[in-house]
Parts: sequence; C-alpha cells; structure tokens
Amino acid sequence: MSMRLYDTSTRTVRDFVPLVEGQVSIYLCGATVQAPPHIGHIRSGLNFDVLRRWFAHRGNDVVFCRNVTDIDDKIIAKSCAQEIPSWQLAQTNERAFADAYTALGCLPSTVEPRATGHIPEMIAMMERLIATGHAYPSGGDVYFDVSSFPAYGALSGQKPDAMREAEDAGAGAAGKRDRRDFALWKSAKPGEPSWETPWGQGRPGWHLECSAMAHKYLGPAFDIHGGGLDLVFPHHENEIAQSKAAGDPFANYWMHNAWVTLSGEKMSKSLGNSVLVTEMLKRWSPLVLRYYLATPHYRSMIEYSEEALREAEVSFGRIEGFLERAGEQTGAIEPAARVPAVFAAAMDDDLGVPQAMAVVHNTVRDGNTALAAGDKDAVVRHAADVRAMLGVLGMDPLSEQWTAGASAGRSDELRGVVDHLVKLALQQREAARARKDYAAADAVRDSLTAAGIVVEDTPNGPRWTLHRD
Repeated sequence: MSMRLYDTSTRTVRDFVPLVEGQVSIYLCGATVQAPPHIGHIRSGLNFDVLRRWFAHRGNDVVFCRNVTDIDDKIIAKSCAQEIPSWQLAQTNERAFADAYTALGCLPSTVEPRATGHIPEMIAMMERLIATGHAYPSGGDVYFDVSSFPAYGALSGQKPDAMREAEDAGAGAAGKRDRRDFALWKSAKPGEPSWETPWGQGRPGWHLECSAMAHKYLGPAFDIHGGGLDLVFPHHENEIAQSKAAGDPFANYWMHNAWVTLSGEKMSKSLGNSVLVTEMLKRWSPLVLRYYLATPHYRSMIEYSEEALREAEVSFGRIEGFLERAGEQTGAIEPAARVPAVFAAAMDDDLGVPQAMAVVHNTVRDGNTALAAGDKDAVVRHAADVRAMLGVLGMDPLSEQWTAGASAGRSDELRGVVDHLVKLALQQREAARARKDYAAADAVRDSLTAAGIVVEDTPNGPRWTLHRD
C-alpha cells in the first residue's frame, strides 16, 4: 500500500508521490517567538515529527525545515512592554521552544532558519514580484497585488470579493491599491528594528519570510508544506500567491494539524487559556505528554482536560508496565526489525496514529497473556513488536532517547535513592509476612501507597512503580 495523505489544497486524500524518489522535503511553519510555548504550539511539532519519522522508517531521506519567526508586530509590542530589545525577547522564547521540542522527543530539524537571517532573500523575492507586476512599493511599504493572482483563495476555498481586509494593514495602508492586498514589507517606525532595502528602511511582513526560506532551503518546488489549521488563511494563502507569482511551483501537498482546545476554544495566548509546556512537565512525564498530544489523529481537535491526561497516563502506563515485566522475565529485548503489517497500513492511511496505537495496545494485551502463560518466546516477540512500533512514534520508553536521564523527566540519582528506600521498606514487609505478621506487612504497603508507590507482587518478587493522582 502506498502512503496516502489528506491534501488541504484538493480537500482529498491523495497518494503521496515525492518529487524525487526516496527523498521527502517538508517545510513546517514553526514558532512566532513572542512568548513561551503552550501545548497547543507543540502539538504541530509532534504531529510532523511523527510524519517525518514514518517517512524515514519507510526508507526515505527526509529534509525537514521548520522556521522561526523572530520579528513581527507582537514581538515588538511585547518587547516594548517589557522594556527589552526585541531580539532578547525572541531569543529567550526561541530557546524555550527548542527545550520543549527536545523534552517531548522531537528530532532536531534539518535546518531551522530565522526570519531575521534571511532579509536578502526576501528583498530578492520582492524585486522579482515588483518586476513582474505582482507587487508594488508605496511610501516605504511593499504590497502584494492580490488582483494580479487569479488563483488567490483556492487553498482556503474563499472568493476574493468576499474576503476581509488584510490583517497586516498597519500604518501606510492608505497606499494600498486594494483592501485585500497584503504587506510584503513594512516601512520603519521610530524605535523599531529595521533593515535597509531599495524602498527604504523597514522590516518583513509575516508571510514573505516563509516563501523566501522555503525557496532557499528546499528549492522552488518541494513535497509538503505543513502547519496549524489556523494558518490556512491568510498565511498559507498568501505564501502560495507570492511564491507562485514569483515563479516557484512551491508545495506539492498541504497538511494542517487541528488545535488543542480548552472549553471549545482554540488554545492561544491571546485568550489567556494556554497551558505552558514548562508547567505541564512539572506534573506529567514527557512521554505521557507526547502520548496525549501525538496519539489523536493530527486532523482531530484535542479538548484539553486533566481527566484526559490522567487517562493517557494510565493507558501509556499499561504499555510501560508490559515492557518492564517482559524484560524482568526474559532479559533485554531489542525492537523488531519490521513493524507489523497492520500497523504500517494504519500509518500509511493519512498517518492513522489512533489505529496504529490500537495495534500497539492489542499487542500489549497478547503479550500480557503470554506473560501469564509463561510463554517466553511469545513474550519476546510481542515486546519486540511493541518497541518497534513505539520507536516509529518516538515513544519507546526503553530507547536511548528516553533513558538518557534529563529527557525522561526524572533524575537517575533521585530514582536510585527512592529505589533504595523502597527496597528497604519491601524487605521489612517481606520479613513481616515471613513471621506471619500480616498487619505489619499491610501497614508497610499502605504507607508506600500513601507515598504514591504502587507495589505489585510478581513470581520474581515485588516490584514498584510511581502512581500519580
């Protein structure tokens, strides 16, 4: 079965055919670094990390470009409010995003360009657009002429005549020829960062940067352009217009992930309902957060709730528990060389992670049955399959990525201390049971439970795990 993906531009699920056999090029609209990331921001990174991993698993060489918008109106406004330079605010939040991607197991981008590092490329693209009649300077601003591009609105399905005025009008908008025209370049205002251009000092409009950077790193044509559903219009519509008007075929497929919502509304900083990644990591393990955000289908909304996160923790805990018990019974188990065919079919069908994860859970169930029966060969086979499938999803708790210490969300040193203390308590419990003082044995177990330690008696002796309320 060939891989099939939902293409926003055609509103259909299409067979994926790369421009170059064995190579996949992806551009993902990344962070506008005006504030630290909430889990809604990171969902996009996780969804496309899974996509990238699956392409690589299928034997493709993947070039993954995710940009950083480090200059825009909101960054300037917030830096002024905090009385710090805009670059300082942008750098601080860019590091926060990078830390969040790493904490939740996203692979590093092949390239992660910043808008401010690509002003010459933007100027060159504007010169091409002006020369061909698709853009015009006006009082130090440069605007794209929407009327010059008849296909404008095709991605979002909107009719140009019914479109609202471009959101980035700003000062100097009176110089626009049409209310729908959008800014490629904004003339400098006092105290704002600016760069020299043939049209005077100024800074980029939001949309221009992505077209310029995609062209530089992926070429005139590339396979997939991704981003959040909220970017379809106007951002991605404008990218298409300016890139194709400049002569680039641009993206062959368009993919958009849905939002994380809270009380039915898109999670956003402006609504004040965001849940910062740094705060979430104080309460939940990174693997549980990754499972929670990456398991739903990328085109499905996620309604945030504490209950849903607890359910995710329990669900992923069953997987971890099976792998732990399997290792205790059979020793170290390596991932299988291939994932099960039914898992691969789910992933090939528009990145069907929910269906793929159902295969994981079914395999865990069969593995637990084999554990109970003492069938070590079956245990090894099922555990190897589970590790292979989780590895593709970036969720294998036994992989080096998650056992390397800091990324696992807890200190190895602290874990060792707790393990030593729990073993002492369990030895006391076993001694009490040996002398048939069951009340004392139960008291030890109750004390551990009260401390968040879950004790499970196994044929190989008691084992413990942490439990979260």
